[in-house]
Amino acid sequence: MRAVLFLLLALTLALPGVAQQADAPVEAEVAVPVLQVIDAVESGITLDELMWVSRPIVVFADTDRDPRFQDQIDLLLERPGPLLERDVVVVIDSDPDAESPVRQALRPRGFSMVIIQRDGHVALRKPNPWDVREIMRAIDNLPMRIEEMGLSQ
Repeated sequence: MRAVLFLLLALTLALPGVAQQADAPVEAEVAVPVLQVIDAVESGITLDELMWVSRPIVVFADTDRDPRFQDQIDLLLERPGPLLERDVVVVIDSDPDAESPVRQALRPRGFSMVIIQRDGHVALRKPNPWDVREIMRAIDNLPMRIEEMGLSQ
């Protein structure tokens, strides 16, 4: 009997809230920009396709279970805003046997994080994961990025 009373009470309290929600105007959803992550093996993408379009950060590993690979992806996805401001696209490749065009071009050994400039040249190679703050600092010190910032002011 007590359970039935609690159920009726819960329904009574919930119904006015449902009615109010039905009458409330629906707010337009705002699209939140998402950091683009491209699998180099599945997509078959080349660095030439990204040239002058975006600033690729390529993350390599010999397996997707490499803790450094997982840490790097987590660090990048944790703070996507500053990376989006710099037109960063993340390219991942954790399958050395597939020999993707990106892997053939950059020839990594084990884990590697590579920052590519807009013109397709390698700006930086790192054997350990970097957080977004370190990556931003490295990108902002690139001559092309300094020029971009000067033009936008």
